[in-house]
Amino acid sequence: MAKSNNFGPRGPIRKKEPEHRINENIRVPEVRLVGDNVEQGVFPTRQALALADELELDLVEISPNATPPVCKIIDYSKFVYEQKKKQKEIKANAKQTVIKEIRFGPNTSEHDFEFKLKHAMRFLESGEKVRAYVHFKGRAIVFKEQGEILLLRFAQALEDYGKVELLPKLEGKRMFLTLAPKASPKK
Repeated sequence: MAKSNNFGPRGPIRKKEPEHRINENIRVPEVRLVGDNVEQGVFPTRQALALADELELDLVEISPNATPPVCKIIDYSKFVYEQKKKQKEIKANAKQTVIKEIRFGPNTSEHDFEFKLKHAMRFLESGEKVRAYVHFKGRAIVFKEQGEILLLRFAQALEDYGKVELLPKLEGKRMFLTLAPKASPKK
C-alpha cells in the first residue's frame, strides 16, 4: 500500500495558513480600503476585489478587528517580504538585558565587599543590571538581618551608579537585591 503525499516522516504535513486573509478568503460584506493608487473609503468586498483584480494585485486584510476590517490593495508576496524585513530589523535593534550576579556570604569581609562593589560599579556603568545576593549556608540563615544590612549598604554605596529595582527579598537560602543602571551606557 502506497503512502499518500500529505504525510511526512513525523505525521501529516499541514500547509501553513497565511497570516492575513487575502482575496476570496475575506468574508465580510464591506471593507475599508487604504493604500496607494486607490480611492480610500468603505466599499463592498466584491467591489474592492474587482478593483484589486483590475490592478492585478491582491486585496489583503491588514486589520481584521477594525469595523469594518481594513484592507489594502498590494502585491501580497511583496507585503509579506516587507513584514519579515521589518521584524528582522526590530529584532536586530532589540537590546538584550544582561544581568550580572554578585554573591556575598552573611559574614563577608570589608575587603571582599569593596572588591565586589568595584565590579558592580563597572557593570552598572556599562549599562548592565546587577543582582547581588547573600547565600546562607547551613545554619547561617540565623544571620538574615546581617545579610539584609549588607545588601542595603551595597545598594547605598551604588546609589550614584544605579537605582534599586527590587529591595532585599529572601527566597529559600538566598536574599536578593536587584539594581538597574541610572544613566544610559557609555560606549
